[in-house]
Amino acid sequence: MKAQIKNILLVGVGGQGILLASEILSEAAMLAGFDVKKSEIHGMSQRGGSVVSHVRYGTEVFSPIVPEGEGDILFGFELMETVRSLPLLKPGIGTVVANDLRISPPSVLMGQEVYPEGLTEHIKTLFADFLLVDGQKMATDAGNVRAANTVLLGAVSRRLDIAEEYWLKALEKMVPAKALEVNKRAFQMGHML
Repeated sequence: MKAQIKNILLVGVGGQGILLASEILSEAAMLAGFDVKKSEIHGMSQRGGSVVSHVRYGTEVFSPIVPEGEGDILFGFELMETVRSLPLLKPGIGTVVANDLRISPPSVLMGQEVYPEGLTEHIKTLFADFLLVDGQKMATDAGNVRAANTVLLGAVSRRLDIAEEYWLKALEKMVPAKALEVNKRAFQMGHML
């Protein structure tokens, strides 16, 4: 019998806290006793370019890269980046948790292209298990807009077989002490979705 591996993809643009979120996710999975492999792809991430992080966990994991069409969960921090990464999910049966945020790339800002309309509707037509999260508003309500990544982590955590105690321990280990309480609130708000 093949061991079950959970394949999670985190996508967005540089500066959104994607790498921290993937570290927290990986740490929570390790604390829960899983074998974890992680990989990141940075496209000019310091300048708002695409960032993709692959996290795979299970009894035994050999490769950190989620094969195309094998993703279980796509965890999108920005809508266009979320749509770009949909081919990585299991067709029709993958889960999409996306931040309701549009960040215009330089080509849109310079007027060379137009930011596409209807992205959430497009996702809904392809994946029945789709949750759209207003991460910025919820993070602001928690105390800091920069905790939007933790709101999204909370929303994703409900869809994974990792106990809440491990998520909280991972937050305590990875988040600076001065931001910990805000991030715990943000996580709990997302976890209720």
